[in-house]
Amino acid sequence: MKKILLLGNGAREHVIAETFLRSADRPEIFVVGKTKNPGLAKLAMDYLLADVCDRDAIREFAHKVKPDFAFVGPEAPIAYGITDMLLEMGIKSASPLQTVGRLESSKSFTRNLLEKYAIPGNPKFKVFFSEDGIREFLESLEGNYVVKADGLKGGKGVKVSGDHLANMDEGGSYAKECILECGKVVIEEKFIGQEFSLMSFCDGDNTKDMPAVQDHKRAFDGDSGPNTGGMGTYSCANHSMPFLTESDLRQAADITRLVAKALKQETQSHFKGIMYGGFIAVKDGVRLIEYNARFGDPEAMNVLPLLKSDFVEICEAIISGDLNNVKIEFENKTTVCKYAVPNGYPDEPVKGEKIEIGEMPEGVRMYFGSVDEKEDGLYLAGSRAVAVVGIGDDVSAAEKLAEEGVSLINGPVFHRKDIGTKALIDSKVEMMKEVRGA
Repeated sequence: MKKILLLGNGAREHVIAETFLRSADRPEIFVVGKTKNPGLAKLAMDYLLADVCDRDAIREFAHKVKPDFAFVGPEAPIAYGITDMLLEMGIKSASPLQTVGRLESSKSFTRNLLEKYAIPGNPKFKVFFSEDGIREFLESLEGNYVVKADGLKGGKGVKVSGDHLANMDEGGSYAKECILECGKVVIEEKFIGQEFSLMSFCDGDNTKDMPAVQDHKRAFDGDSGPNTGGMGTYSCANHSMPFLTESDLRQAADITRLVAKALKQETQSHFKGIMYGGFIAVKDGVRLIEYNARFGDPEAMNVLPLLKSDFVEICEAIISGDLNNVKIEFENKTTVCKYAVPNGYPDEPVKGEKIEIGEMPEGVRMYFGSVDEKEDGLYLAGSRAVAVVGIGDDVSAAEKLAEEGVSLINGPVFHRKDIGTKALIDSKVEMMKEVRGA
């Protein structure tokens, strides 16, 4: 029986553990998490309450467990070199080492990598280490710009003109703020189009793509309100998006393949794990917004329940560099994920309030995020609380199930009712027709 060390305690890690346990190997899962996720706790053989970047605690736990391999859920341990530390102990991970993990932890590294190796998908961009030249570059972009902090900011370090920044003064001020905090800032042109996520398994030489997913970052219906870690997602039975062409998906997959090759050449290290591309379909194809070095949250909840292949076998192939010899299949089903979040989220979320959950209908999966389990029930811990996933033959059926399920979560919480609805999806399709002049 194999032992797997899993780092992280959110809904993403809940679905990762569930997927591991579907393996024919029937592995034992050993979790390190800052808080006790009630869903993960039921699946884990042992659960260490510790920060996922606590080297000493993880080292001691790993010595005791002696796992066959490790898997990292969130981005911080990768950026902090926890996978490197584990490798020094002789424990390999199906998650990347720190040097190639810069694909996520440094926006400038990724932009410069694409430029150096002539990989398509880059915007016009510049990296600034001081405020000199910032105003001039913003003016050259004619008001259509994006300002990106260079470090990890939990999905909230990117600000876009027209959405978060009203004018060049605000753009310049945020850029200076990023320089003070991170030492540098990336400013780039703003793309007009529809965003989508394409996550890929990667062994350093080979990539295998998962179904495309669309995330919804804004807090409220109609894509309004502040940015969040992600309020919900949907995927389609054909593994594409209604607004994408076959060429779009092929371009995105090609960029990921070329980036994996460039990383190996640049760092002399293989990227082993999940390469998650945030892409945008534009007038003449696809562009890269950013890369993450792990599963998306909530995107993991869309793709992993559909995975027909053995996840343990996939991870072992990632580690051994043998991914091309593993057949990877996903069910041709549609998924809609909706997050129940605390009132006031993301800026002033309520905490410590009790929630109650009714029995989920058939065809609905539920994954626990930021909740505390006490003797008398579940309590909000301040971030996205519970993810509910509807799985069906089409988007309408999956959305109906997700809405029915998330509505059974009672307490001071809210969710986006429009994710996966025909009206919202149609609006995105129409927007792309306008962008492409169709």
